[in-house]
Amino acid sequence: MSVSDGDGTWSDESDWEFSDEVAEVLEEAAAPPPVVAVVGRPNVGKSTLVNRILGRREAVVQDIPGVTRDRVSYDANWLGRRFMVQDTGGWEPDAKGLQQLVADQALVAMRTADAIILVVDAVVGATSADEAAARMLRKSGKPVFLAANKVDTQRGESDAAALWSLGIGEPHPISAMHGRGVADLLDTVMEKLPEVSEVGGSGGGGPRRVALVGKPNVGKSSLLNRLAGDERSVVHDVAGTTVDPVDSLIELGGKTWRFVDTAGLRRKVGQASGHEFYASVRTHGAIDAAEVAIMLIDASQPLTEQDLRVLSMVIEAGRALVIAFNKWDLVDEDRRYLLDKEIDRELVQVQWAPRVNISAMTGRAVQKLVPALETSLGSWDKRISTGQLNAFLKEVVAATPPPVRGGKQPRILFATQAATRPPTFVLFTSGFLEAGYRRFLERRLRETFGFEGSPVRINVRVREKRGGPKKR
Repeated sequence: MSVSDGDGTWSDESDWEFSDEVAEVLEEAAAPPPVVAVVGRPNVGKSTLVNRILGRREAVVQDIPGVTRDRVSYDANWLGRRFMVQDTGGWEPDAKGLQQLVADQALVAMRTADAIILVVDAVVGATSADEAAARMLRKSGKPVFLAANKVDTQRGESDAAALWSLGIGEPHPISAMHGRGVADLLDTVMEKLPEVSEVGGSGGGGPRRVALVGKPNVGKSSLLNRLAGDERSVVHDVAGTTVDPVDSLIELGGKTWRFVDTAGLRRKVGQASGHEFYASVRTHGAIDAAEVAIMLIDASQPLTEQDLRVLSMVIEAGRALVIAFNKWDLVDEDRRYLLDKEIDRELVQVQWAPRVNISAMTGRAVQKLVPALETSLGSWDKRISTGQLNAFLKEVVAATPPPVRGGKQPRILFATQAATRPPTFVLFTSGFLEAGYRRFLERRLRETFGFEGSPVRINVRVREKRGGPKKR
């Protein structure tokens, strides 16, 4: 993306002032695109439809139910409208309670998407799994579109009409394989799709959403029970007791919070099977639907790869973060010394996250979680004005210019904060900025403006080089 005049060059490179109109255009262009989730039972053609929407073969397609094992998002564009299309996991046809699993898939889509396409095999007709998904989607309050797939000819349209019985509106007869009817379906989706993603906002002033995440048996359910003051989650001293996420409205520090107690992640999704796989999908969904995550780590044990993987999930999702070291009552002086070394070595990428040492079992210091949550959410919501940001960058770059690359020193021409939640900055430059220099800028941003508890994203847009004289 670039802001240009007629010959494709920047209108002004000499100072750091851009008009409010230009800044507004830049912010709008960098805002998160809306998300369309494609859901349905196995072998109805979800991935084929995703590929048709994308206009390229991205999603894995085989004539075997359940090939798609996890939710995958792709950049898509329809008639100039940018959006994300989310391909959701299929399930094994012999899995117990298939209709419940497809409904769970629909639930994750309801939490993480702005609009939902339910794909049904028009030749087979509505099954109990389709009906379970439709029941769930009717409650979502989000635009839902029914794609009656495998209608390859006009004669098959009567099969599609029978799907009115699902109660989620007009069935759109399509053939994902041949492209028939897909353009009409997308036109209808675009009419209802918001311009910018509304997922992950504060929900119009409702309770802030908190995901409790961490490996199995780290104490997530115990912490939820301690905060709620009752035995709200089943707790047993066996790793992985919790499989379903349980939303709990809890009053803390004079505010109502919505906590989601998620199933522990045991292993990589590709290696997971049965209820472990479904638990990992739901955990992804809980992080996506939350605004802030409390990452629980067992302070009495060495940090593990699982701990780091869950942390990476939170950061990649762009959520605010609080790290809670649980079971602190089991930490002696020797373990504390080793833990400090592990934190310095393993958690260097999240030095910005507030850390609280707690014991869910005894209640030690759990009251400190609320101010930590408020700090992290305040940073997640924070916006720096364009004037402040450019004045700050001008000073930093004057003292420490970007390193020379290819014999030329890149210049930062203009910067804007394109989004909050998480704070996302776009730097428009005359050349590539090294990753090390971007990390340096992030460090200085944090030193100057705070952002404790929130990831900070810095995107660089290099000005395109065009021929012709530059306009001044």
